[in-house]
Amino acid sequence: MMRRLIARFWPGKPSAQPVVCRPDEHPVRRDQVSYGARTVTRRLQDAGFKAFVVGGAVRDLLLGLEPKDFDIATDATPEQVKPLFRRAFIIGRRFRLVHVHVGNEVIEVSTFRAPQKAEESTDEHGRLLSDNVYGTQAEDAARRDFTINALYFDPATEEVWDYVGGVADVRARRLKLIGPPTTRFREDPVRMLRAVRLATKVGVTIDKRTAAPIPKLAPLMANVPPARLFDEMQKLLLSGHAAETLKSLRAHGLSHGLLPLLDMILEQPMGQKFIDVALAHTDRRVREDMGVSPAFLFATLLWHEVLAQWNAAKAKGDKPLPALFDAMDRVLEQQAERIAIPRRFEATIKEIWSLQPRFEQRAGVRPFRLVEHPRFRAAYDFLAIRGESGEVDPSLVDWWTRFQDASQEAREAMLKPDEAPRGKRRRTRGRGRHAREEGTAPPAAGDAESE
Repeated sequence: MMRRLIARFWPGKPSAQPVVCRPDEHPVRRDQVSYGARTVTRRLQDAGFKAFVVGGAVRDLLLGLEPKDFDIATDATPEQVKPLFRRAFIIGRRFRLVHVHVGNEVIEVSTFRAPQKAEESTDEHGRLLSDNVYGTQAEDAARRDFTINALYFDPATEEVWDYVGGVADVRARRLKLIGPPTTRFREDPVRMLRAVRLATKVGVTIDKRTAAPIPKLAPLMANVPPARLFDEMQKLLLSGHAAETLKSLRAHGLSHGLLPLLDMILEQPMGQKFIDVALAHTDRRVREDMGVSPAFLFATLLWHEVLAQWNAAKAKGDKPLPALFDAMDRVLEQQAERIAIPRRFEATIKEIWSLQPRFEQRAGVRPFRLVEHPRFRAAYDFLAIRGESGEVDPSLVDWWTRFQDASQEAREAMLKPDEAPRGKRRRTRGRGRHAREEGTAPPAAGDAESE
């Protein structure tokens, strides 16, 4: 009874003993847990160890959502976990884990951690550098980020163990940090991004004490490695709630500097409309379980700065195509200072951008060549967003929509008059006849965004 009173009046304050919610006090049942997670917890428990489903899966089940995966926490060390399973692999350096393969499932198993205490475990900004000090289950709960992520479900007994008042926060739909917010954000500034993403994704409100220091601590994001920041931004933008999350980032003072120039873009009426359309398009695809390429999404987020620099160069008299490629390189270089977009994505981003001027060319053999380009579908989808936002004439999008699905004869009839200079037009015609003799195939079905 005393523990329940403590959990009620001081939620988020770690306790050495858990409040154990019996099956009749919550809606989660063992058959809602994946077969792989049940198998791993059972085998660990049979070997004499504690084992619980932990974190986001428990939170989602309590909120009536379907978890995407199931993680396990145990008092067994990675070296004790690995021999219990035929296909188990120890991974990580800063945070050692075991990945257990059960059929097609990969179950992540972590050992209970204790909070870091030594000064050498953090840098000058308070950011944790290592996190492999093993501890008790109570200590493990205390070092997790948010109270609603620090809940433990035992499939064997169907009990939920709560050390930090997380069940009460789930019921109140409240997101609260465990421990002093300023200290916890300094330990890992990415928690500020996670707070915004998680609150939007699961439909909860960030607690006032948790939200208060975020604007002041936002500059700490500059200390996060660019590669890790890319991973977090990718999760955020592919959450299915990207449009709402971006608004929340701006409201909490976190958007500036994450995507350089994005604030400036969003201050332009056309840029705001383009971003809104692009994110709505992405959110719809994610919710419908359709493929979305991070390269395509970052191409939309950075396009208007490329467009602004490209137009400025053309106004000074620079040739259009070289000016476009110079603008693309400059924008991506500026972006790389904060978020490390992998080179394989950069190549796709550049292809999508560089194909946009070619949609204006609707004469001769050029349209036939464009629909055969490997990135045509992604570039066409990008053009469609430009049309929906008012950046290009919708009739141009309509023409390409009809052209790509038309027969060879219908395509020939749709071509515009060739207004190229006479000598160039004659060479183009020759290539056109040769191409038609070889035959042209329609683009492959499917969505190039998922390539």
